[in-house]
Amino acid sequence: MRFATVLMVALSAATSGFALTKKGGNATTYDPGLGSCGVFSTAAELVVAVDAHTINNFPGAGSDPHLNPMCGRKLKVTYKTKSVNVKVVETCPASKCKVGSVELSPTAFKHLAPLSVGTLHNITWTLL
Repeated sequence: MRFATVLMVALSAATSGFALTKKGGNATTYDPGLGSCGVFSTAAELVVAVDAHTINNFPGAGSDPHLNPMCGRKLKVTYKTKSVNVKVVETCPASKCKVGSVELSPTAFKHLAPLSVGTLHNITWTLL
């Protein structure tokens, strides 16, 4: 019985995932579509593209981006006093996103600021 309890706790910890927080990045918008995670998303959904360095080096990431363990996970993105929870569906290329930066769907971005702002500086995001 005790072994079964320990095993259940260990499996639960493994599936709850890896904790990660990034600070000081930027957030911009993008037009979602078929993302690197293999999921089609729309501008109306609360979705995010994570910087290539972070998603490609996430524990368990391999050569197939569809199987990246960060895909489908939720991030809490914070800008000043506002936050939004978004689902990881895409990789933001290094040419667009430095480490810690993200691209948000227009709907997600509007939870933090008007689209006219363009770029949000000094965001924080946490993997939930």
